[in-house]
Amino acid sequence: MELDGLLVSLRGMRFAPQEDRWVVLDVETSGLDPHRANLLAIAAIAIHVDWASRRMVVDIGDSFEVVLGQTEASSRDNILLHGIGVQQQREGLAPELAMHRFAEFAGRSPLLAFHAAFDQAMVVRYLRAHAGAKLRNPWLDIEHLCAVTHDKVRARTLDDWMAHFDVRCAVRHQAAADALAECEVLQRLWPRITTECRGWRDVAALAARQRWIARA
Repeated sequence: MELDGLLVSLRGMRFAPQEDRWVVLDVETSGLDPHRANLLAIAAIAIHVDWASRRMVVDIGDSFEVVLGQTEASSRDNILLHGIGVQQQREGLAPELAMHRFAEFAGRSPLLAFHAAFDQAMVVRYLRAHAGAKLRNPWLDIEHLCAVTHDKVRARTLDDWMAHFDVRCAVRHQAAADALAECEVLQRLWPRITTECRGWRDVAALAARQRWIARA
């Protein structure tokens, strides 16, 4: 469905997220300020959830990845971090088309990321600026689920949690590899999530309990 059609179909009706398909995403940017940095790449992987059988399946075949075209490449140090070179940045997809395609891929799925506030700020800003659109998808921070389901673990960063769960990442700070690692972390959390949750709203409520957890 075209993005314009998707947005039109949602007007005038209550938005209902797709509970059986979640999208885990990761972004690469030119800097750490979400209000000023350029969005360089987005990678996303769908997770299919069967609430009846309590199964969660990471579906690599249902994935998305794009490098956004830049008029000016990011700094050398930045390129060394994420590996998206000058030519890749200059030859990337036009931001308007990239954001339309991401919105189509996301559909009505909840969007999950590690330290999601940053990813959300970047995606929301670029959707508004380059596609004139605002998605109504709910966002959830995977780190909050980590904290509330494993409140005795003193971990904060993705690397901390990957080490705790013995999750390996092929290439850190590469959007697709990071998104897959986040999916694997989520899989480690799933048994504890299913003891309390019967649907997406329960998962969101569980993550929200993180604010009451004392953090070292």
